[in-house]
Amino acid sequence: CDTMRKAQDWLSAQNIAFDFHDYKKVGLDRAKLENWCKTLGWETVINRAGQTFRKLDEAQKQDLTEAKAIELMLGNLSMIKRPVLEKDGKLLAGFKPEIYAEFFA
Repeated sequence: CDTMRKAQDWLSAQNIAFDFHDYKKVGLDRAKLENWCKTLGWETVINRAGQTFRKLDEAQKQDLTEAKAIELMLGNLSMIKRPVLEKDGKLLAGFKPEIYAEFFA
């Protein structure tokens, strides 16, 4: 994913060490996803702009709730916005250089 590469390149350029957890390949447990949704808001965590979400039938997209969104994301991890950063108990989803600079200040 281009966004992941940009985030990793930014972190490397700033000499910020990071551990990369590829949840698309190795999975993600429900408790962690629920925490992300509780902390960031499920509307932030779900990637509505991605192809996976856009390919859902209209019935699946309608009347989304946190519980329904979590089930959709657990069923297809590509529906989770990337990257999600965890640092000192704080979370950040997505990548924008100016927000990363503030997050790591």
